[in-house]
Amino acid sequence: MGNEQIAEVYFNRGNAKSDRQDFVGAIAEYSKALEMNPRLEEAFHNRGLAKKNIMDNKGAIADYSIAIEIEPNFAEAYYNRGTAKAAKQDLMGAIADFTKAIEINPGYSAAYNNRGIVRGKLQKYSGALDDATKAIEINPKDSIAYYNRGRTNCHLKYYKEAIADFTEAIRINIRYAPAYFNRGVVKLILDQNDSGLVDLYKAKYYGDDQADAVIKKYC
Repeated sequence: MGNEQIAEVYFNRGNAKSDRQDFVGAIAEYSKALEMNPRLEEAFHNRGLAKKNIMDNKGAIADYSIAIEIEPNFAEAYYNRGTAKAAKQDLMGAIADFTKAIEINPGYSAAYNNRGIVRGKLQKYSGALDDATKAIEINPKDSIAYYNRGRTNCHLKYYKEAIADFTEAIRINIRYAPAYFNRGVVKLILDQNDSGLVDLYKAKYYGDDQADAVIKKYC
């Protein structure tokens, strides 16, 4: 068995350990794979994923970067490097990586969604709205994209549109506690107190930690 074949064995073992959430073990297996085949970009990428899962974002970024050096059109590596950069508050770097992922794969809805989230953090709400809308166009069943667009509409004080987005997120995912919470808050802003409280109670029921404090102010 040649080195490349041995590398694949270790790589597959790493994937199996990642699936079992044994991320430290997975990192060890991916590292062994890379000893056998230092050009195995997927092993660098997946080791980066494992490192991110143990909160080693710096190490994850380093691995994603090597994967990209080996395969410059590795859209998923750009995307995941963007999420790691966002976790480290390198927001402009995250936007650049999400943008590159989209250039390589224009149908990458998660990249649009996450770029929109980061743009929202930078108070670039128009761009955030455009990104969430594009994510929805690509994947109309993405409850998170509707939720994120609803949040952006809230920032822009487009409350009617925000309620519509949170409602669609809930239609897709009936247990979406943050969508109930945010829809409830918007309804309270619009003096729709009874309906808003119903949403807040549902948010609490489905596990939203913020709901109870708001409920107590109105009851």
